[in-house]
Amino acid sequence: MLYVVKYSGPFGFIKPWTAVRDSKTFSQQFLTPSIIEGIRQKLEVCSIVRHKLSYSSISVQQEQTQTRGWEKKTQLKMMVRNQSILERGVMIDPNLYLAFETIEDAEKGAKQHICLCRNEDVLLPDTEILEMKEPEFDNVTGFELRFGENEKSFLVGFNRFDETNPMYGWLEITGKPVIGM
Repeated sequence: MLYVVKYSGPFGFIKPWTAVRDSKTFSQQFLTPSIIEGIRQKLEVCSIVRHKLSYSSISVQQEQTQTRGWEKKTQLKMMVRNQSILERGVMIDPNLYLAFETIEDAEKGAKQHICLCRNEDVLLPDTEILEMKEPEFDNVTGFELRFGENEKSFLVGFNRFDETNPMYGWLEITGKPVIGM
């Protein structure tokens, strides 16, 4: 039996590991092993065994950034930091289902908020804990990265919780995970 908690919020952005400072980046549509581990640590639970992510649409938003370094403007007798504009494709109305092995972990998770990757991407839990068998969870609409290596796997980044070892997985898509408005 799986104990499932649904989290939802107004928006969310998961930066792809390949997008260092691309001028236009769309949110990744799945959670990597290190993101799940970060959420597990934040919730202080033993394990998160499965997850599904869906959303209503992608909204391209602009963000103004500053470079790290300073430029000396001798004529003006001042130091300046150059600025640029980044465009981010942000998920609107994301829903994340987290499946736990124990009711105790699900109860802990249902009392706390989570963030996908940025502190402003707050998702709040539904108070109802759903009990599902694995085949039922398989049918929940959403994107799910199944962790591990096989013929369908691809590199999804490097695990910051495991000595930056490569992370692999394959994407399973159930139903229509982009719900539309």
